[in-house]
Amino acid sequence: MQTNLIDSFKDTPEGREADAILRTCVHCGFCTATCPTYQLLGDELDGPRGRIYLIKQMLEGQPVTEKTQLHLDRCLTCRSCETTCPSGVKYHRLLDIGRAFLNRRVDRSLGQKLVRGVLKEALPRPWIFRPAVAAGQLLRPLLPQALADKVPAAAAGQSRGWPASNHPRRMLALAGCVQPGLAPNTNAATARLLDRLGITLFEAPEAGCCGALRFHLDAQEAALADMRRNIDAWWPHVEQGVEAIVMTASGCGAHVKEYGLLLAQDPAYAEKAARISALTRDVSEIVVAEAARLKPLLAAKAQAPLKLAFHSPCTLQHGQKIKGVVEELLAAAGCELTPVADSHLCCGSAGTYSILQPALSKQLRDNKLAALSAGAPKLIVTANIGCQTHLQSGSATPVRHWVEIIEERI
Repeated sequence: MQTNLIDSFKDTPEGREADAILRTCVHCGFCTATCPTYQLLGDELDGPRGRIYLIKQMLEGQPVTEKTQLHLDRCLTCRSCETTCPSGVKYHRLLDIGRAFLNRRVDRSLGQKLVRGVLKEALPRPWIFRPAVAAGQLLRPLLPQALADKVPAAAAGQSRGWPASNHPRRMLALAGCVQPGLAPNTNAATARLLDRLGITLFEAPEAGCCGALRFHLDAQEAALADMRRNIDAWWPHVEQGVEAIVMTASGCGAHVKEYGLLLAQDPAYAEKAARISALTRDVSEIVVAEAARLKPLLAAKAQAPLKLAFHSPCTLQHGQKIKGVVEELLAAAGCELTPVADSHLCCGSAGTYSILQPALSKQLRDNKLAALSAGAPKLIVTANIGCQTHLQSGSATPVRHWVEIIEERI
């Protein structure tokens, strides 16, 4: 694709990156076949190829409007198109750059500003989010249905606490922002599982939101500050030889693995950010590497097969390119995995997408639940807190993190 970006932008780091990405696109259209919003809306501008053209036009100085913003807002950033693309177009990075460029030129309505402002200020702060969730759960029966659907029920599988662990092998875990309030057992179960595998897992209290939430809510500078704070919190442990930084939410994992890229222009943090990204692992990568220790633990406690369906989050299969690993671990634990049609498609959670684009999000959720439920599983498991909460809001079948199931079965 030929480009002619505006002079004021083309020689900036973002301009050079965008130009390189645009030039890799051969506009073949393969991406439209796996784009969830294109499948629902059938509009070229609501597919990756159309959005790439919109971004190209913007960066070349053509007028942009609220209509352009609408089509870019509708993108889930699921990255299914990247998995499909034969040319290796880094679409999500082009979208990040395009959205930031657009938001400096097209203002949002007061209503949108208010909603986005609340989300980016409240969700990353557990001291605000947890009491808000607790109050919402208490008042849920009294709320209008549309609002009640946004309030998650109390999480299944309450935590039995963290183990008193002191192994030579030590790994960090990110508590995150919303997961401790919505699913406190996830990190605790991971710590108990890794303890059985000879690994001590611990959290750095000073660390918080990974930054992904604000990054995708028109607040990229605030997101970079979140990322720097986490690096500062983790760095002493990195210097002391921590083996890995473990992510139990695949959305956080996909973002932290890009710290090195996103802070590459920051002379004070570029080297540290690259090191943090190199150390970051999804919990499935840690557990599968310990399969030789895990399998005897599973074999020692014979249990009846558990029929379940696995929803692979987009941030796991498309963002981190981790496929089949969780399924392998669940099968080794004696679980019977039911088939899931169109498993590459997004469930509609996508961070705050379910709040900002409720109609599209609900359609995608209902489609995903139909696929997950087709095999009549007793349980649905996933690898990301956003997907877990979103799917549970429309499902009578319990939805849990897969690591809880492995830990319980040993």
